[in-house]
Amino acid sequence: MGRGKVEMRRIENKISRQVTFAKRRNGLLKKAYELSLLCDAEVALIIFSGRGRLFEFSSSSCMYRTLERYRTCNSNSQEATPPLENEINYQEYLKLKTRVEFLQSSQRNILGEDLGPLSMKELDQIENQIDASLKHIRSKKNQVLLDQLFELKSKEQELQDENNDLRKKLQDTTSCCGDNAVHMSWQDGGQCSSRVLHPEHDTSMQIGYVFLHVNQ
Repeated sequence: MGRGKVEMRRIENKISRQVTFAKRRNGLLKKAYELSLLCDAEVALIIFSGRGRLFEFSSSSCMYRTLERYRTCNSNSQEATPPLENEINYQEYLKLKTRVEFLQSSQRNILGEDLGPLSMKELDQIENQIDASLKHIRSKKNQVLLDQLFELKSKEQELQDENNDLRKKLQDTTSCCGDNAVHMSWQDGGQCSSRVLHPEHDTSMQIGYVFLHVNQ
């Protein structure tokens, strides 16, 4: 029958806690020894009991040599990434994070969300911000409409100017055609008068001429 799953929390019974500590301590020391032996690893293990008693294991001849190696390795890692630079970057990150959270909260409040925790003063401030935003939006909208109206007026004036130019050209063309028609009519009238001056060339007029001659 397998053992039940152990709940990971502090053992309240003192005796049970001491027994469990002894068993798991010995198991941990055994695992450290096996790891160093099987894998040729340098292992250092330090354990302090609840009463402050020290238990340790080192695969090397001296625990201090392993600890010195650890400090040297850790120091080189810190020099590669200066602590001051890390601190500055972290502080900058916190500032940006706070700013983003504030902007997101303000946006939700403007949209009418998450208003429960706000005080009356904060609600008044949000209302004033919305009023100011609406005034700015309306002003911008009116300006856009005025610009469009001005553009339409300019196009209308251009069309009127083009229309006036076309009307003037049409009048000039009509006047020129009228002068030509009068000139042609005058020429036709001259030909008719010439025919009147020579009745013998017109048969109808000759008949009248003969009738008058007989009566005489």
